[in-house]
Amino acid sequence: MDQAEQLRNIIKMNHIRQRTKARVITITSGKGGVGKSNVAINLGIQLRKMGLNVIILDADFGLANIEVMFGTIPKYNLKDTIEGKKSLKEIITEGPMGVQFISGGNGVEGLANLSKVQLGNLLRGMEQLDELADVILIDTGAGISDSVLEFVASGNEVLLVTTPEPTSLTDSYSLLKALNNHSGFSKENIEIKIIANKVSNMVEGRNLYTKLNLVTERFLQMPLGFLGSIPMDEQIIKAIMRQIPISISYPNARASKAFEKMSAQLNGTMISENRKSLAEVFLSYFNRKADK
Repeated sequence: MDQAEQLRNIIKMNHIRQRTKARVITITSGKGGVGKSNVAINLGIQLRKMGLNVIILDADFGLANIEVMFGTIPKYNLKDTIEGKKSLKEIITEGPMGVQFISGGNGVEGLANLSKVQLGNLLRGMEQLDELADVILIDTGAGISDSVLEFVASGNEVLLVTTPEPTSLTDSYSLLKALNNHSGFSKENIEIKIIANKVSNMVEGRNLYTKLNLVTERFLQMPLGFLGSIPMDEQIIKAIMRQIPISISYPNARASKAFEKMSAQLNGTMISENRKSLAEVFLSYFNRKADK
């Protein structure tokens, strides 16, 4: 029995729920260095300030951006769950203001080669996270690797972080083009919103979105949404150096107010009743990996 068939059997055995409490949002970027993880952390903190329970899943496997920026070293990571040493609930680390996160670790490259037992345990753990959180933010790696595309294609809501740099804009389009050609991607079932980071003013952010949206609509027939802009702010650098997110260390900074506004917009957005749970997102991820 191949792994794809094993996955189908696991679906039948574990009765993965079609509805879930948690809202799953994937945050990605076309290239590194655009502030994607910083966006994930500060959106998480602002949503927590609104009273929501937030868990960030660091899916940039092999790196440790979330824990470094939080200034918190986790005892365990996803590899410990995959190897059966800890349950998924046991590897959750408490971050600032009660925002929780899960470290991807550096040994998760074998996600496509898990045993039936490992897959079942992991998916059941994902369902537990659905019960613990109101919002789950998946912080993917940067670029257009297979792993990133699988995660983006597997969800329903995607935030694409870009900057005014020409290379960032080009790489964002490249990611969208690769996603459009991905076998698991469905334009009807996924909503992609742009976040313009490191802009000089709000007008530049809106123009950045308009430029990217015009190109994707014309050549990919893929309209994009716009969540908002984050201004260049020296206090972001100070916050990163202090390992205390700007939404906590400088709550009145321009960037903090921008994160607050975007989080309020996210929180006020109606979400589909047919949205995928975290378990279903991972199930789609594993299924396509196994079929390759």
